[in-house]
Amino acid sequence: MRALSAGELLDVWEAGLAQAPTERALALLVAACPGSSPDGLASLSIGQRDAKLLMLRERLWGSQMEGVVVCPGCRERLELTLDTREILSCSPPTPRAEIPLNIAGYNVTFRLPSSLDVMSATGRVDPEACRALLLQRCLLSAQQGGAAVESHQLPPDVVLGVAKSMAEADPLADIQLQVTCPSCKRGWGALFDVVSFLWTEIEAWAWRILSDVHTLASAYGWSERDILALSPTRRQFYLEMVGA
Repeated sequence: MRALSAGELLDVWEAGLAQAPTERALALLVAACPGSSPDGLASLSIGQRDAKLLMLRERLWGSQMEGVVVCPGCRERLELTLDTREILSCSPPTPRAEIPLNIAGYNVTFRLPSSLDVMSATGRVDPEACRALLLQRCLLSAQQGGAAVESHQLPPDVVLGVAKSMAEADPLADIQLQVTCPSCKRGWGALFDVVSFLWTEIEAWAWRILSDVHTLASAYGWSERDILALSPTRRQFYLEMVGA
């Protein structure tokens, strides 16, 4: 994996304006991992994919991340400091391609969901229908008493057990931050969506860099390519000279 240049990151951001979140995530990885095939990246489990996105984020802007959550009790906004390395330390070795599970008299074998599975459910409004489709795609086999069972025939406790086992095998696919509000003392688990967080950062960066390009191009007549080729430090010096 390599860090993207300013021009490359702007290209991915511009294309991503018309893409769904999962497509944006894959576009970032395809650009940052030129030695990997797009199909291979799309087949990674969600946790494996998000681990790579965290590594990319670290290469772009460092390991420290600043976020904000809203307390569900008193609605106070809380600032959080996260570290990519701390989150990545929770990532297990490469998960097994097939995961067996014996539960409530059922012998089940499944694989972990990938970006391809998520994209297959994109556009479905009913959350239950999305979960059912993901289970159908990821269920490799299921038997009860030696007889084959389809995904829609599994009882709720077995489905819940499969979901729990998936989360345990791929912990970065569902990152929950344990937060306690200093004002009302309420504690809760806040979801950390890696794709959404990183894309929000990229959007904010893109608007800043485009504003810098506009200012310097107007002042010096330089092209966008020349301005983006400047280091951030040198670009800032020029911005200060023109009073930006």
